[in-house]
Amino acid sequence: MPAAGMMHIGELAERTELSLRTIRHYDEIALLTPSGRSDGGFRLYTEGDYDRLMLIRRMKPLGYSLEQMRDLLSAIDSLNSGTANAAVAAQALADFQRDAVERREKLAKQLAMADEFLGLLGASTPQESLLGDTSANGTQE
Repeated sequence: MPAAGMMHIGELAERTELSLRTIRHYDEIALLTPSGRSDGGFRLYTEGDYDRLMLIRRMKPLGYSLEQMRDLLSAIDSLNSGTANAAVAAQALADFQRDAVERREKLAKQLAMADEFLGLLGASTPQESLLGDTSANGTQE
């Protein structure tokens, strides 16, 4: 049984909908280090670790690399610790925010195109909707 306020990797995986393998990989590359270990050596995580992992998970659909994820987490850590690099970290965070907005807008456009495609597929006469009228009377040029 983990200490109060701590959870095993299985619970963290279930709550984040990430695989055990992914979470272990993040530990191996020091993207998400467990806050503790049990007497048996099992990884233990806190709510703060959960929040950090959810941030990582939310970056994935926007196409951020592991290195970019690490950079964002470092900027957040610098801001939270009040280090001398707080101004640099604040600028990095602002840059990430602008970039995330651009990436989201791109995904929204792709989603709109996908919805349009699905609409065409659902038409009553898909050949005509998808390719235009190609019958002898209405051959497209």
